[in-house]
Amino acid sequence: MKIKAISRSVSAIQPPGTDAVKQPRNLDSAVHPFERAREYKRALNAVKLERMHAAPFIAQLGRGHVDGVYSIAKDPNSLERFASGSGDGVVKVWDLATRDEVWQASAHENIVKGLEWTRDRKLLTCAADRTVKLFDPYNPASGSAPISSWLGSGAFTSLSHHRSRNAFAASSSVISVYDLERHTAAPEVLRWPTSTDTITSVAFNHVETSVLASCSSDRGIVIYDLRTGTAVAKTVLTFACNRVAWSPMEAFNFAAASEDHNVYLFDMRKMDRARNVLKGHVAAVMDVEFSPTGEELVSASWDRTIRLWHRDRGHSRDMYHTKRMQRVLSAKWTPDAKYILSGSDDGNVRLWRANASQRQGVKSTRQRQALEYNDALVKRYGHMPEINRIRRHRHMPKVVKKAAEIKNEELKSIKRREENERKHSSKQFQARKSEREKMVLAQEK
Repeated sequence: MKIKAISRSVSAIQPPGTDAVKQPRNLDSAVHPFERAREYKRALNAVKLERMHAAPFIAQLGRGHVDGVYSIAKDPNSLERFASGSGDGVVKVWDLATRDEVWQASAHENIVKGLEWTRDRKLLTCAADRTVKLFDPYNPASGSAPISSWLGSGAFTSLSHHRSRNAFAASSSVISVYDLERHTAAPEVLRWPTSTDTITSVAFNHVETSVLASCSSDRGIVIYDLRTGTAVAKTVLTFACNRVAWSPMEAFNFAAASEDHNVYLFDMRKMDRARNVLKGHVAAVMDVEFSPTGEELVSASWDRTIRLWHRDRGHSRDMYHTKRMQRVLSAKWTPDAKYILSGSDDGNVRLWRANASQRQGVKSTRQRQALEYNDALVKRYGHMPEINRIRRHRHMPKVVKKAAEIKNEELKSIKRREENERKHSSKQFQARKSEREKMVLAQEK
């Protein structure tokens, strides 16, 4: 039996102008004995380069404010415009492209507590001087005079605009829902029957638009329903919350920024325990917001840092700080989820990258493929101790590091005391409370 084998001469596969024989390349990585070692080395280099090129801070905008920046609001219809309000009552509108202010007004007599953009690109402001004012920053001819204003019975602390209706909610000792199409109409008042304390934050749900949540200084989180005009449920926590923020993608989930240094994620259908506890700050969390994708959160804290979190993980994926930045009072995502805006007690509005080592701009195909390949390698070998250590390492200010060490010692001491008490009392026969249930004191309906 004759067998014919197709073969090529050596000269057919030689590079032109050389006598060197080109060896056939084995493209199957599973067969190559050193491929995993090479990939691991590439992953290690990729994660080192990522940390080397991490530069989260981009710029501070304009000359900032004279007083601390207490509130920030982004225009939902624009990627470029957003507003900030300061402690001296001045409201400024900024342009992200030029990084400078385009409009300003002395809106109030004292701290601007809340800012919200309306659907027709007008700006709502509220303050402790018991007024809510409506401005038109896109029309410079209108100057800095308000188009309309509403007077309340108490100091206003927060604003939230309805997702689909032309209405907004303002919080003081009660929640007042105003209709922007009927300026002279009396507001709809929502309140918990037995509550008298100041409501610190109010937020409309992005999906179930008739639902809104509030937190108050009596440590309670209350869910309201606009369809019935009543409060539905109240949950009392161990510490007061400074801000509530709904997830833009999941109708039932919201985050609460607490005075006990943590951020709690709740499901409003099951408020007896948190879905997740985000730990890392060493002082009160002043502000929290979900990213437009609903996958990540940003938090601003009294400890002078900003932290970025994944909603399913308990520890922050990144921490931003500068030497000059003082207590951070507000932090917001830009609508494209690529940048973060922060306002601090030193009067500056700062712009940060959402991904510290990522650079925006046009990339060549080769560069984009190299970045994607590096990301895939880091994800594949992320469980390896060395890569995991380098990826998670962050420089921390001395003050924050020392405060974290002291806090850890205090928490260990409290845990030891609880265990000793449990060991020598009837508590040893009771079921242990998980970390996600400890902060909930009571529920009312």
